[in-house]
Amino acid sequence: MATVKRDERLTASQGFLCVAFAGIFSKTATSPLEVVKILTQVGTFHSKKGFLSSFVLVQRSEGARAFWKGNMVSCARLFPYSAVHVATYKKIVHLHMDELGHITQWRAIAAGGLAGIIAAFVSYPLEVAETRLVAQNVQEPTYKGAAHVLASVYRNEGLRALYRGFSLTVVGAVPFSLGCYAVYVNLDRLWQEPSFRFTPLQNFINGCLAAGIAQTLSFPFETVKRKMQAQSTKLPHCGGVDVHFSGVLDCFRQVIKTNGFLSLWNGLTANTAKIVPYFGLLFACFETCKQVCLYHNGYIVSPLSYQLAPGVDQSLRPYELQEVKRYLRNRNFSSQQSDMDNRW
Repeated sequence: MATVKRDERLTASQGFLCVAFAGIFSKTATSPLEVVKILTQVGTFHSKKGFLSSFVLVQRSEGARAFWKGNMVSCARLFPYSAVHVATYKKIVHLHMDELGHITQWRAIAAGGLAGIIAAFVSYPLEVAETRLVAQNVQEPTYKGAAHVLASVYRNEGLRALYRGFSLTVVGAVPFSLGCYAVYVNLDRLWQEPSFRFTPLQNFINGCLAAGIAQTLSFPFETVKRKMQAQSTKLPHCGGVDVHFSGVLDCFRQVIKTNGFLSLWNGLTANTAKIVPYFGLLFACFETCKQVCLYHNGYIVSPLSYQLAPGVDQSLRPYELQEVKRYLRNRNFSSQQSDMDNRW
């Protein structure tokens, strides 16, 4: 059984701010690995000589700033994706909770997968824009930014082009969810102790392990999806895609026929190398932002540690704690006024 919890000591806006800050920072810091991964999945010339050579080729042909191609739109995509994902996930989970507020691991993972699909649909055009910006050469750009990508694709290729490959997001959610489930149902055996005793380090390892296995299982679907997002007869070299195809199934056939079955996992090295630093930075930034907010709300004595403020009821929500503090201030002021009146 897994319990769905959130820190009630943060306001809704503070919780969203922490998630956004952590996501933007971790995405920006690991952007070079993401760029190399997408270029390898699309099949541009940068990726022909392997993982490490890709970095050298990108640096030589486009310069250092090319490692942050598409990062701005990737970060901007976090806001609609996160908002829709969290709202949908909480709604689905609450429908399947028992009277004690618990939900099974399988239902929680399935709820996460369904919420992810809905959130991906809302933000999918931004993902298409990210792929197009990464695939283009920054020295000879076709697009000037995310807004230009969306307008150009809609005008020249139609609305359907902004959702090209979305079906693979839906199909890929199945192996992804199965991978997460396979990890989480075996964690007790892995650590030889119940899940409620896991330390923050163990939870971090669990998250990285689940992400690594789940993404490996669903990676072929993402590879084909990236190729479909990038391909366009309106772009030079058809967007840089290494194969030409007419649809989803034909893309799978052409990739396997041209490059072999294992080429569906091209870019997995960069993706795997990204997992630990990405989740590490995500966790560290979130906790740092959370500490600042908890200090601001009055629950801890310093933004540098989780030492609880003495005499503060940690079960109170932020607005309740502020009401208590306001009441105590007013009571102390009234007491002081009474003492002054008696002396007079």
